[in-house]
Amino acid sequence: MSVTLSPESARVLGCLIEKEITTPEYYPLSLNALINACNQKSNRDPVMQLDEDAVRLALRNLTDKGLARNAHAEGRVPKYEHDVNNALQLSRREVAILCELLLRGPQTPGELRGRAERMFKFESLDDVLATLQRLMERDPALAIVLARQPGTKEARYAHTLLPIDAHSQATPSHAPAEPALDCEPRISRLEDEVRDLRREIEALRQELAARAPR
Repeated sequence: MSVTLSPESARVLGCLIEKEITTPEYYPLSLNALINACNQKSNRDPVMQLDEDAVRLALRNLTDKGLARNAHAEGRVPKYEHDVNNALQLSRREVAILCELLLRGPQTPGELRGRAERMFKFESLDDVLATLQRLMERDPALAIVLARQPGTKEARYAHTLLPIDAHSQATPSHAPAEPALDCEPRISRLEDEVRDLRREIEALRQELAARAPR
C-alpha cells in the first residue's frame, strides 16, 4: 500500500505509535492527550504547534488511509488509536524505527539506535541497519537513505510517508555532540520533558473528571 501523508498526519501517527508502546496504561489517546503529544518539545523534530482542528483533520486523513481509528473505549471521552500493525504488517523493531523517523525526521543509524531504545532495544548498530534494510526492501519502500550532507560522515535515513522532496532538502537540526561537561543542554531537555509530562497528567485529570458520575 502506497501512502503519502501530510506533516501533521505524520506527527499524529508517530505520537499514537509512541504512546501505545511507552505509556500503554494511557492508551488509546483522547484528543486532548494527542494534541499535547503532538506539541511536545522533547523527542520531536520539528517542534509543532497543532491546534484541535489540525489534529482532527490529520486523524480523518489517517482513518481514510486505514492507519488510525476511533477506539472502543469506556467513558464519554472519544479516544483514538493507530492501526499500523494491520495496515503495514510491521515487526516490533520496524515499528520502533518508523516511529522515530516519523517523530524526528531523517536520522543516522546511531541516532536511531539510541532514540528508539525506549520502544525496542537494538543489540547493535548492525541490527538497526538490518531493520532499515527491511523497511527499504518493502514494496513500496517505507524507508530511504538520503545523500550525505557536506561535512558529515554518516548517511541519514528517512521514512517515505512524506513526499520525497520534503526529505531531499532536510538538514540535520540537532546540535553537534555536546562536550562531556556541558550539562546545560541536557538540563534544558529534561525541563522540556517535565513540562510535557505535566501537560499530559493534566489532560488525564480532565478526562477522569469528565468520566466521574455527576
